[in-house]
This record gives sequence, C-alpha cells and structure tokens, in this order.
Amino acid sequence: MSQIHTLTMPKWGLSMTEGRVDTWLKQEGDPINKGDEVLDVETDKISSSVEAPFSGVLRRQVARPDETLPVGALLAVVVEGEAEEAEIDALVQRFQAEFVAEGGADQAQGPAPQKAEVGGRLLRWFELGEGGTPLVLVHGFGGDLNNWLFNHPALAVERRVIALDLPGHGESAKALQRGDLDELSETVLALLDHLDIAKAHLAGHSMGGAVCLNLARLAPQRVASLSLVASAGLGEAINAQYLQGFVAAANRNALKPQMMQLFADPALVTRQMLEDMLKFKRLEGVDQALQQLASALADGDRQRHDLRGVLGQHPALVVWGGKDAIIPASHAEGLEAEVLVLAEAGHMVQMEAADEVNRRMMDFLRGR
Repeated sequence: MSQIHTLTMPKWGLSMTEGRVDTWLKQEGDPINKGDEVLDVETDKISSSVEAPFSGVLRRQVARPDETLPVGALLAVVVEGEAEEAEIDALVQRFQAEFVAEGGADQAQGPAPQKAEVGGRLLRWFELGEGGTPLVLVHGFGGDLNNWLFNHPALAVERRVIALDLPGHGESAKALQRGDLDELSETVLALLDHLDIAKAHLAGHSMGGAVCLNLARLAPQRVASLSLVASAGLGEAINAQYLQGFVAAANRNALKPQMMQLFADPALVTRQMLEDMLKFKRLEGVDQALQQLASALADGDRQRHDLRGVLGQHPALVVWGGKDAIIPASHAEGLEAEVLVLAEAGHMVQMEAADEVNRRMMDFLRGR
C-alpha cells in the first residue's frame, strides 16, 4: 500500500516564522530513510538540516533554493510505495490552496515571552508546557533565551519549561550590581519566587551551568535536578581568547571568528546571527555587563569557580560536545553525574545535536 508524505518547513523555536531554503541534500528519485537529512534551511537564528520523519522516495522538490517560505509550507513530497505523477500534482495543489488560510492563523496565536519587574529589575522569560516539576533553562555568556530554541518546545511536551534572559542579556535589564555568579543565581531564585515555584529542575549552558550549580549551592532545597550543558564551573580551563575577543568585537569581521568557535560546523554561523549579536552588543549597558561577567568568570585561561563539589547532592546530567573549543569536554570526566559526550558537536551542543540532547534530557527528567 502506498503512502504520500509531505515534508514541511519545521518550526525551530517559537520566534521562527520562516526559513530560507539553502541546499537540497537529496535529489528527486533518491531513497530516503527516516532521520535522513533532506535539505538545509537557514533561519534568522541558525542554519540546520531538515530531517525526514518518514521513509520513502523523494518524488518532488517543491521548494527551490534561495526561496524563503513560512513555517509549515510544503518543501517536498516523499512516497512510500507507488504513486502516479497526477496524484502528486493533485496533493501539491490541494496543500498549497489550503495552506495560506491556516498559516496566518497559526502565527497570530501562540505564546509570547513575558516581562516583569523581578527582584528589583526588568526580566524577560518565556514559558511553554504545563504540569510536572517545572524546568528552568539558563543560557550562557552573551546568549539569551533563544539559545534553547531547538530544545524548549521538545522539553515542554512533558512539563512546564521556562527560559529566561539573565541580567545583562537579551531583553532583560542590562545593569549589573556586582556581575558575579551570586547575583545571577539570586536573579533566577527571584524568578522562581515570582512564579511561585518552590522547586525546579535547572538546566544551564556554559556560564548558565555555573549559575545553576551556584544556585544549588545557595538554595539546595529549591533544586530537583541539574542538567549541565558544556558547563562552566566544572574545571579550570577556559578559552580566554574567545571571551576577550567576543567582548571586544565591535563589527562583523571581528565577531565572526569568535562566533565560529562556538560550533563544530562554522557554517552554522549565519549573517543574521552576527547582525543580531552586534545589535545586542551595541545596546546601552551591554558592554559594561559583559566585561563585568567575563572578569567574574575567568582570570585569563583559568575559571574562577570550582563547583564540582556541588554535584552529588542532586541528580545530575552533564552533556558536552567533543569538539568544544571554549570549555574542554575533558571537564566531564570523573563527575558524580550521568555524562553524555557527543563527539561531533561543539560548545553549542544543544543546538548542533538538539535531537540527542533533547532525548537524553527527557529520559533524565522523566519521573523526577
């Protein structure tokens, strides 16, 4: 029995509304297995590959290279078994006729980030999902809640998940008092209080991992578990050249080589990603905040905080990219935690290997 499948523009994170078709990795007539990468798509945040959620033969490439299409738009037709060209034509025509009406309605709805005065400063956060013990996602140095755009929706299938912009980042207030880990951890605690959350799972990337570890040190009773992704605070080494270069970069040419160090595949650094980062860095107060945080994090190539001793008090999962050029994956060795090292990913492992990271985090959190 034949089945005709439609491959559509995915939605990676809630800020994504459209994607630009970059390159087809499979051609018409090629067999496709579930999980195969079919084409590359560039969004305003990152480039990534669209994977097939089914098997079959690629019978029709509907989207053309360089074409920008909304989320949910038809990219390709894949057929399991046999199908006449006329059947495929009819399906494509029907899809295109019905899609426009639905697409606009979908994008008009949907949750939006929230902002409020929390602990004496403006904070932005974004919630998805409901039920269970909530999970809080804490981004790294120079990042924002969009660093979790490939993870947040998947993790929110089974529980309430909150991503925030730390002070000095994103759309939260930029001014810091001390610019140290305690100030950042106390801000996350203040958000938990604001949202009436007595206890939460914490997940932190890079500097955000150190924030989570430090919060667990300050208020262990508020923490259900720790998921630490390429985390600071678990070893001595850190790439000072990256930190200093990132803080100093004032134009695209200076910023690009720094951003490329974050990924195992430097092609993932898009022009839009650089423009967005430069726009952020030019906001009033950002330069000072980043300088404060960088000096609080590290003294040259040495991290200032050793938080390995915090592990063991809570269930912990540690995830690292084997090609991390910012904080070495060797810091994952000898920890009191479940450890997952993804050999081909870099520092932004939660973006580069989102499916594996999401699967492992969901397994780890399930039942907790």
